[in-house]
Amino acid sequence: MKIRIKDNSVRIRLTQSEVNALYQDGNISSKTEFLEKSFVYAVEKADVLDLSVEFVENKITLKIPSSMLEQLYSTDVVGFEGLTGKVKLLLEKDFVCLDNTLEDQSDNYPNPNMNC
Repeated sequence: MKIRIKDNSVRIRLTQSEVNALYQDGNISSKTEFLEKSFVYAVEKADVLDLSVEFVENKITLKIPSSMLEQLYSTDVVGFEGLTGKVKLLLEKDFVCLDNTLEDQSDNYPNPNMNC
């Protein structure tokens, strides 16, 4: 799971296995361990109407409605946008990069812009 935070926007990208785990288990999380505290970011299926987010005790939790999760899992839908207060949200599938990268992309979704 990748997170990008810039000003009032939070973007989370999920690999194929992460989308599958989220669909099967209802939640996934990752963390960055700093010297004294960890920063945790998570996505969870919730009884909400739209994407929403909360930040509690060094943890960002993006909440996704069941209907959106079903589409993310079973269709070609790339992702969803939402808004909580002033914070713009984006949850999307992570595609293979078109340029060279050293990052392991074996679990990323095939990039629809690739010519094979």
